[in-house]
Amino acid sequence: MISDRKDDHVRHAVNHQRHAVGANDFDSVTFVHHALAGIDADEVSLGVEVAGKHWATPLYVNAMTGGSIDTGEINRKLAIAARETGIPIASGSMSAYFRDPAIAGTYRVLRQENPHGVVLANVNANATVDQARSAVDLLEADALQIHLNAVQEVVMPEGDRSFGAWPAQIERIVAASAVPVIVKEVGFGLSRQTVTWLREAGVTVADVGGRGGTNFARIENDRRVGGDFAFIESWGQSTANCLLDCTGVTGIDIAASGGIRSPLDMARALALGAKATGVAGVFLETLVSHDTQTLIDKIETWLAQLRTILTVLGARTPADLVDTDLLVTGDVATFCRLRGIDAAALAHRSPGGANRKHREGVTTHE
Repeated sequence: MISDRKDDHVRHAVNHQRHAVGANDFDSVTFVHHALAGIDADEVSLGVEVAGKHWATPLYVNAMTGGSIDTGEINRKLAIAARETGIPIASGSMSAYFRDPAIAGTYRVLRQENPHGVVLANVNANATVDQARSAVDLLEADALQIHLNAVQEVVMPEGDRSFGAWPAQIERIVAASAVPVIVKEVGFGLSRQTVTWLREAGVTVADVGGRGGTNFARIENDRRVGGDFAFIESWGQSTANCLLDCTGVTGIDIAASGGIRSPLDMARALALGAKATGVAGVFLETLVSHDTQTLIDKIETWLAQLRTILTVLGARTPADLVDTDLLVTGDVATFCRLRGIDAAALAHRSPGGANRKHREGVTTHE
């Protein structure tokens, strides 16, 4: 039954990706173009620091699948793509492995095909400490993801209906974990209050996992007889809104996933404060519709294009994007107003505005 559900999730996710509406809230975030801000491309490095570890890029393959023969093969191909492009990769939820250790190979393949890469194990918030340790051990994982998916669970016909124990269980796992812990939403967003709580619980990274990408409420509703939960498909905050909501929250790294459609969305998310950006649906659809090499080519193209964007913006590293000027408009600006966020300040962040004298020490006559 669990294997069937995993296959259902992939099928519905790919189908939704193929018919996805193009717009999301990242379109309400625009870089102010300063025509003399550019630098030389060879000055740009894509390296970032996440959870105290150096990642070669701010892009990672986010949690997708595992638990059946078909999804094991998908994981194998994803791992090859991650290995060949040097980007981190997360497993899908390993709950199926806890119920049936015989399917361990459908997850273990992520490490077998990518022996020297950054690999993240993934469990739900009901996992025991021993299960979390087992997941990390199986993948020799560099970090542990705990996914939060209450909305998905209530729509899922066979899903959980009890979530009150999650906070205490997260604290137990964090206290016992030998690797950094990342807590992520699965498409409904993390609020400022939630991220602050996660920081106090000792979580190292919060992946805001906002609305705009794979919609698990819609996927689970498609699996329901009668599809009677359509009203909840727009639940939650977008990734752009989540990042803005977390402005000023320190002591925890912020990652962004959910609706990252392009290198420009990656740059927008990084400029809004994310240390790294996770992609799942776009990469899954590319792999299933084409092949591993096509996915490798896409990832390499995205990284090259991200480098180009940083070059034009004058950002030597992804972290430097937080000093670029942004215009926030539309529904995102409304969200900021209602949540007490000064969106206008984002338009005046760069020290030099339209010229480079602040970087090069050039003296000009005004």
